[in-house]
Amino acid sequence: MGLTNNDILKKIRVALKLRDDDIVRILGHVDYEITKGELGAFFRSEDHAKYMELQDQILRNFLNGLVIEKRGIMERKKPEENSAGRTIKPKAPPVEQKPVFKPKRKPFAGEKGKKLERKKRT
Repeated sequence: MGLTNNDILKKIRVALKLRDDDIVRILGHVDYEITKGELGAFFRSEDHAKYMELQDQILRNFLNGLVIEKRGIMERKKPEENSAGRTIKPKAPPVEQKPVFKPKRKPFAGEKGKKLERKKRT
């Protein structure tokens, strides 16, 4: 059978060497409050009486909090405004021009004003 959300959280916890208070702090970054007792229920074996299945919402919030923990909060760019307070539309990228074909061969005699030079026989 595939990995459950509980398995994914366990594997991330081991890989990043996280403790319960680290996970609580990470979930706090996305304003999700959870206690260490609730976390313990997620890490128990499936046949334990107090085992709880980890919901998608909690795993999603944990992953979003982990991104904030590792990368920091992403600042959104504000659109530029002109003096009248109107938003300036971004300019379209310039249209690419086709490259001019330049032959790599040398011009033949008579092309581009060259005169035909003949070798003299000796």
